[in-house]
Amino acid sequence: MSVSINYKNSSNKKSNSNIVFFVDEKFNISKLKKHISNSEYTFISDLLKTTDLKKKIVIFDISSKKKIILVSVIKNIKSFEVENLGAKFYDNIKKFNLSNYQLNSDNLPNDVKNLVGYFLHGLMLKSYSFEKYKTKKNKKNISIFVTGKNKPSTNEQIKFKAIEEGSFYTRDLVSEPGNVLHPDEYAKRIKALKKYGLKITVHDERKLKKLGMNTLLGVGQGSIRGSYLVTMEWNGLKNNSKPLAFVGKGVCFDTGGISLKPAKFMEDMTYDMAGSAVVVGLMKSLALRKAKINAVGVVGLVENMPGGNALRPGDILKSYSGKTVEVLNTDAEGRLVLADALTYTEKKFNPKFIVDLATLTGAIIISLGSEYAGLFSNNDKLSKQLIDVGESVEEKVWRMPLNKNFDKLIDSKNADMQNINYEGGAGSTTAAQFLQRFILNKTPWAHLDIAGMAFSKYGGALNSSGATGYGVRLLNKLVEDYYE
Repeated sequence: MSVSINYKNSSNKKSNSNIVFFVDEKFNISKLKKHISNSEYTFISDLLKTTDLKKKIVIFDISSKKKIILVSVIKNIKSFEVENLGAKFYDNIKKFNLSNYQLNSDNLPNDVKNLVGYFLHGLMLKSYSFEKYKTKKNKKNISIFVTGKNKPSTNEQIKFKAIEEGSFYTRDLVSEPGNVLHPDEYAKRIKALKKYGLKITVHDERKLKKLGMNTLLGVGQGSIRGSYLVTMEWNGLKNNSKPLAFVGKGVCFDTGGISLKPAKFMEDMTYDMAGSAVVVGLMKSLALRKAKINAVGVVGLVENMPGGNALRPGDILKSYSGKTVEVLNTDAEGRLVLADALTYTEKKFNPKFIVDLATLTGAIIISLGSEYAGLFSNNDKLSKQLIDVGESVEEKVWRMPLNKNFDKLIDSKNADMQNINYEGGAGSTTAAQFLQRFILNKTPWAHLDIAGMAFSKYGGALNSSGATGYGVRLLNKLVEDYYE
């Protein structure tokens, strides 16, 4: 099923299309008189007297081919609540056989800036589905024609569409099976984003060996597929100001390696590259909306397989930073990928800050479920910014502790550190503590553990079950509110 949004200036009066109006929480419809016929107005007025007004969306059947839909907007409504209304509206209309709707933007009952834009944005985000491999696809198209004086501006339309396309691209990448989106294919897809104005650099295994990225390479050495570090640069300021940096874990499939995972639910490990997919989707969004910042996205792409050349428990690797890591568990692989990617990003680009994203630990799901991503950071200012924008777009984060006292849990007898602790718990914190050791120059840094957020079995307000795209809107809002 697809949804298209069109903007026009025609009146709704006596229209045979389905019409959508915004009303206040008391369902006051007096302002609708000029948009519908007298008989329709009387009909709706009478039915409202016996209608449950606690509902946010009320639908009236005028005929077999026409509905009038009232969307109730409460006082002091927040933008993410308007988006949720749009998503709920989509859930209602997708069940109907009718395909064309006129949304009237006149006489809005609330002064939320760009209410119509947020409503349509929520509708579009909810409409996503991944049907690429279904032989019978839903070919229905829903068309929304927006009328009235409160339509989003052209710039706002571009911004919303850019975020939607970036989010959908992220969801597409996460939804692909491991036999299709392996590291070789993934690197090719990122390279194709050059057409949007991004500078793409692909470091293959030969280049990575020359650079000394042995922790990243170690994860992928059991696979017949290649391992890559890919950088995406967006120069929206055309100057030499420090870029904002976003780093993502891209383990395209994670068997656990020699420390093999249980068979049950291993199929879900196609989404172990979701952190990288967020970075790729974000960079596409920034380029599409021509964001006035300099930014870089860095992703490490590997496949963690138990092949004859695979990394073994007990192996010691020398990272790009020069620090050595004893690998006690090959299923704690994401931190090995990020270790080299973080140090490289800091050294190569000298960014204002680094935000990394990874489906890193199951422990964060035990802590926060699927409501919050875990936030670990060395910087209070960056943390507060992420918390605030997370609340505003309802992609929430919860700050978790980092402390030198946790270091003893990852100190190794045989190397500078070990990649997992078997004593003392704090699985998510020790993983983040490990990553922090690869930030060498005190660059403001935040780590988002999105293991509970990247994929949903039961769906959310703005997504159906499957890949959520969590993180694209969060980081876009961070850029928009604080750095543009």
